[in-house]
Amino acid sequence: MLEIVCPIHNSVENAEVVNTFEPRKITHVFHDIDGTHSLIRDWPPVMALVNGAIARYGMFPGDARQIADAIAQHRGEVFEEAYRFAIESAGLSALTQMEWALRMARRLNNSSSEINEKIIAAIWRGEELFEDSGESAEELELMQQQATELFRAYEILLLEMCRDKNLAAARIDPTAWQVPGSVDFMQFLHRNGVKNYFVTGAVVEHDEAGQPRGTMAEEVLTLGYPIGEGKLIERFCGSTWTEKLPKVDIMRKLCIQDNIKPENLLVIGDGRSEVAAGVELGAIIISRLDPEQKRAREIHREIGTHLILPDYLHARKLFAVK
Repeated sequence: MLEIVCPIHNSVENAEVVNTFEPRKITHVFHDIDGTHSLIRDWPPVMALVNGAIARYGMFPGDARQIADAIAQHRGEVFEEAYRFAIESAGLSALTQMEWALRMARRLNNSSSEINEKIIAAIWRGEELFEDSGESAEELELMQQQATELFRAYEILLLEMCRDKNLAAARIDPTAWQVPGSVDFMQFLHRNGVKNYFVTGAVVEHDEAGQPRGTMAEEVLTLGYPIGEGKLIERFCGSTWTEKLPKVDIMRKLCIQDNIKPENLLVIGDGRSEVAAGVELGAIIISRLDPEQKRAREIHREIGTHLILPDYLHARKLFAVK
């Protein structure tokens, strides 16, 4: 059994204590993937390009491939607000991030309503579900359809601009594409009876046998994280192309399904949504952020994380083996 101990009583190199806590038994850890353990997807510049182009020029016609090609024509432009939004919205469902751009585009022809502006502001605050906003069912359905198509276009560009070449490099040297100490730390948790779950806002697909497949599964396996019952990664959960799944809802459902007590749960991530979810559930939270990620660190402190670590090289020192 492992017990996490606040490093104010147990010094851990490079750990920033934001909120102290009493020692707690940990049985499960919900880990984000991109930026938390994997460095393969350098997604913020791609997100800024996609959302910036849509907010500036409106939704492009065509299928996902055609939309991606149209957006790519604007790669040389600077989209400052869209990049700031990418940083602020890290961890939200990609569909919510796409929705922000589509709603911003309504300002281009003065068709942005009071409701639309309120939803834009709510997304900046990290909110994701707007069924009770007052918009008609037809408006919400159109938004969902456009967000899905834009999400697919974003994924095309993400793969072409960074993911595919980084994945090829990771096949040669997986360690170079892991946050330092990641695998060793997860193996330490696993050896001591803690179950590791990957919980991501990216799309996670499964085959007919229920085995993970698709781009995210390929990355996770390439980096050396085996998936399956009793393996290093007990469960692998994510989003879909068409349905928003806020992380707090995913995590709450997992707690119910797998009889996980939130007081025995540790949440690790680099996005605002997993920190907010951990706070809402009453879990212990570790933010994995580089020292230069100053704005992200501010956001995580404001939301209520417990600890901020730059990597996992000394993370096992947070725990006492009982």
